[in-house]
Amino acid sequence: MMAKTVELDHFDHALLREVQVDNQTPARVLAERVGLSQSAVLRRLRRLRAERVITADISVVNPEVLGVPVTIHVLVRIDQGSRTYGAFARKLKRRPEVKQASYVTGGADFVLRLQVESMAAYAEFAREVFHEDETVSEYHTYVAMQEVIGPTARK
Repeated sequence: MMAKTVELDHFDHALLREVQVDNQTPARVLAERVGLSQSAVLRRLRRLRAERVITADISVVNPEVLGVPVTIHVLVRIDQGSRTYGAFARKLKRRPEVKQASYVTGGADFVLRLQVESMAAYAEFAREVFHEDETVSEYHTYVAMQEVIGPTARK
Protein backbone atom coordinates (compact mmCIF):
# COMPACT_ATOMS: atom_id res chain seq x y z
CA MET A 1 0.00 0.00 0.00
CA MET A 2 1.40 3.38 -0.98
CA ALA A 3 1.63 6.19 1.53
CA LYS A 4 -0.59 9.18 0.95
CA THR A 5 1.04 12.27 -0.47
CA VAL A 6 1.38 15.17 1.94
CA GLU A 7 1.36 18.82 0.87
CA LEU A 8 4.62 20.50 1.92
CA ASP A 9 5.54 24.15 1.59
CA HIS A 10 9.01 25.68 1.35
CA PHE A 11 9.27 25.95 5.17
CA ASP A 12 8.55 22.22 5.51
CA HIS A 13 11.20 21.40 2.91
CA ALA A 14 13.71 23.69 4.64
CA LEU A 15 13.01 22.01 8.00
CA LEU A 16 13.38 18.55 6.46
CA ARG A 17 16.75 19.49 4.95
CA GLU A 18 17.95 20.68 8.37
CA VAL A 19 16.76 17.70 10.44
CA GLN A 20 18.16 15.21 7.92
CA VAL A 21 21.60 16.62 8.65
CA ASP A 22 21.12 16.80 12.44
CA ASN A 23 17.81 15.99 14.13
CA GLN A 24 19.20 17.21 17.47
CA THR A 25 19.37 20.83 16.30
CA PRO A 26 17.46 22.94 18.84
CA ALA A 27 14.15 24.41 17.67
CA ARG A 28 15.41 27.96 18.25
CA VAL A 29 18.32 27.33 15.84
CA LEU A 30 16.01 25.70 13.29
CA ALA A 31 13.70 28.70 13.60
CA GLU A 32 16.55 31.09 12.77
CA ARG A 33 17.69 28.99 9.83
CA VAL A 34 14.29 28.59 8.17
CA GLY A 35 12.71 31.93 9.07
CA LEU A 36 9.94 30.80 11.42
CA SER A 37 9.18 31.18 15.12
CA GLN A 38 10.31 28.44 17.49
CA SER A 39 6.69 27.45 18.20
CA ALA A 40 5.94 27.22 14.46
CA VAL A 41 8.96 24.96 13.97
CA LEU A 42 7.85 22.66 16.80
CA ARG A 43 4.28 22.57 15.47
CA ARG A 44 5.48 21.72 11.95
CA LEU A 45 7.84 19.00 13.18
CA ARG A 46 4.99 17.42 15.19
CA ARG A 47 2.79 17.47 12.08
CA LEU A 48 5.55 16.03 9.87
CA ARG A 49 5.97 13.15 12.32
CA ALA A 50 2.21 12.62 12.73
CA GLU A 51 1.75 12.50 8.93
CA ARG A 52 4.68 10.05 8.65
CA VAL A 53 6.78 12.40 6.52
CA ILE A 54 9.44 11.94 9.22
CA THR A 55 9.32 8.24 9.98
CA ALA A 56 12.18 7.94 12.47
CA ASP A 57 14.64 9.96 14.49
CA ILE A 58 17.84 7.94 14.50
CA SER A 59 21.48 8.19 15.40
CA VAL A 60 24.11 7.40 12.79
CA VAL A 61 26.89 5.41 14.43
CA ASN A 62 30.55 5.44 13.39
CA PRO A 63 31.29 1.88 12.17
CA GLU A 64 35.03 2.25 12.81
CA VAL A 65 34.42 2.94 16.50
CA LEU A 66 32.23 -0.19 16.64
CA GLY A 67 35.00 -2.28 15.10
CA VAL A 68 33.29 -2.84 11.73
CA PRO A 69 35.12 -0.39 9.44
CA VAL A 70 34.71 -2.30 6.16
CA THR A 71 31.62 -1.43 4.11
CA ILE A 72 30.63 -3.97 1.49
CA HIS A 73 27.82 -3.79 -1.06
CA VAL A 74 26.59 -7.06 -2.52
CA LEU A 75 24.25 -7.77 -5.43
CA VAL A 76 22.56 -11.14 -4.92
CA ARG A 77 20.62 -13.19 -7.44
CA ILE A 78 18.20 -15.85 -6.22
CA ASP A 79 17.66 -18.90 -8.44
CA GLN A 80 14.25 -20.01 -7.19
CA GLY A 81 10.72 -18.60 -7.24
CA SER A 82 9.24 -15.87 -5.09
CA ARG A 83 8.72 -18.17 -2.07
CA THR A 84 12.48 -18.27 -1.52
CA TYR A 85 12.76 -14.46 -1.50
CA GLY A 86 10.95 -14.28 1.82
CA ALA A 87 13.14 -16.98 3.36
CA PHE A 88 16.28 -15.22 2.15
CA ALA A 89 15.04 -11.87 3.48
CA ARG A 90 14.34 -13.47 6.89
CA LYS A 91 17.87 -14.90 6.94
CA LEU A 92 19.32 -11.44 6.21
CA LYS A 93 17.34 -9.89 9.08
CA ARG A 94 19.06 -12.29 11.51
CA ARG A 95 22.55 -11.22 10.44
CA PRO A 96 24.00 -8.21 12.32
CA GLU A 97 26.42 -7.50 9.45
CA VAL A 98 23.49 -6.55 7.19
CA LYS A 99 22.75 -2.85 7.69
CA GLN A 100 20.51 -2.44 4.65
CA ALA A 101 18.85 -4.84 2.25
CA SER A 102 16.55 -4.04 -0.65
CA TYR A 103 14.59 -6.36 -2.91
CA VAL A 104 15.18 -4.86 -6.37
CA THR A 105 14.46 -5.27 -10.06
CA GLY A 106 17.06 -5.74 -12.77
CA GLY A 107 20.11 -7.99 -12.83
CA ALA A 108 19.98 -8.76 -9.10
CA ASP A 109 17.21 -9.65 -6.67
CA PHE A 110 18.73 -8.07 -3.56
CA VAL A 111 21.17 -5.23 -2.90
CA LEU A 112 22.87 -5.43 0.49
CA ARG A 113 25.01 -3.04 2.53
CA LEU A 114 27.17 -4.80 5.09
CA GLN A 115 29.51 -3.58 7.83
CA VAL A 116 32.22 -6.07 8.77
CA GLU A 117 35.44 -6.02 10.76
CA SER A 118 37.63 -7.43 7.97
CA MET A 119 37.69 -9.20 4.63
CA ALA A 120 38.11 -12.46 6.56
CA ALA A 121 34.85 -11.72 8.37
CA TYR A 122 33.18 -11.06 5.02
CA ALA A 123 34.54 -14.34 3.63
CA GLU A 124 32.91 -16.17 6.55
CA PHE A 125 29.64 -14.26 6.01
CA ALA A 126 29.69 -15.10 2.28
CA ARG A 127 30.27 -18.79 3.03
CA GLU A 128 27.43 -18.95 5.56
CA VAL A 129 24.89 -16.77 3.74
CA PHE A 130 25.62 -17.26 0.04
CA HIS A 131 27.59 -20.48 -0.49
CA GLU A 132 25.51 -22.61 1.88
CA ASP A 133 22.20 -21.45 0.37
CA GLU A 134 21.28 -23.39 -2.77
CA THR A 135 18.81 -20.66 -3.78
CA VAL A 136 21.64 -18.10 -4.22
CA SER A 137 22.70 -18.47 -7.85
CA GLU A 138 25.28 -15.68 -7.85
CA TYR A 139 26.50 -12.67 -5.94
CA HIS A 140 28.80 -9.76 -6.76
CA THR A 141 30.81 -8.03 -4.07
CA TYR A 142 31.80 -4.36 -4.10
CA VAL A 143 34.08 -3.09 -1.33
CA ALA A 144 33.62 0.60 -0.55
CA MET A 145 36.90 2.51 -0.63
CA GLN A 146 35.43 5.83 0.54
CA GLU A 147 31.98 7.08 1.50
CA VAL A 148 31.14 10.03 -0.73
CA ILE A 149 27.61 10.74 0.54
CA GLY A 150 26.59 9.24 3.85
CA PRO A 151 23.32 8.12 5.42
CA THR A 152 22.30 11.66 6.34
CA ALA A 153 21.46 14.42 3.90
CA ARG A 154 24.25 16.23 2.12
CA LYS A 155 25.97 18.89 4.22
